[in-house]
Amino acid sequence: MNHDSYLDTYIRSILDEVKSIAIVGASPKNVRPSYFVTKYMIAKGYKVFPVNPGHAGKEICGAMTYASLADIPEPIDMVDIFRANSAVPGIVGEALKLAPKPKVVWMQLGVRDDEIAGVLETAGIKVVMNRCPKIEYGRLSGEIGWTGVNRRTISSKKPKLAKGFQHYGLRK
Repeated sequence: MNHDSYLDTYIRSILDEVKSIAIVGASPKNVRPSYFVTKYMIAKGYKVFPVNPGHAGKEICGAMTYASLADIPEPIDMVDIFRANSAVPGIVGEALKLAPKPKVVWMQLGVRDDEIAGVLETAGIKVVMNRCPKIEYGRLSGEIGWTGVNRRTISSKKPKLAKGFQHYGLRK
């Protein structure tokens, strides 16, 4: 797969299919990007499991935090990596030991490892690198377009309101 550019259909299919997300490197500090992503994805209806060994047993955005992927008590669909490139091999090694394995490994903005991506794809796991699920969700749902950002999506259809607070969502 070409990880320099993703089709919108690929990203949308992931965001539609995934129901639970482990955010590795989630922060309890409300000024950190990982905190914003955790809060946003919970608000969009995903079940989020923050992973932060220094905060394990406490809550981030109302969700219990775990020390490792192995500590999460139920299967997860996606691992979102909010750590430096050097941490990716260890996190992916831990993800590959899970049963069942996650369907997706998503690496945040600035995080990319093409060798690891090949290993994951060989194992049947979808990969997204150097992207943010919060930004992609907002772009594809039209929420970012409300603030004047070009979202590369043209439609004559009026977006449907999703459940919860007033937002135009991807979720059905």
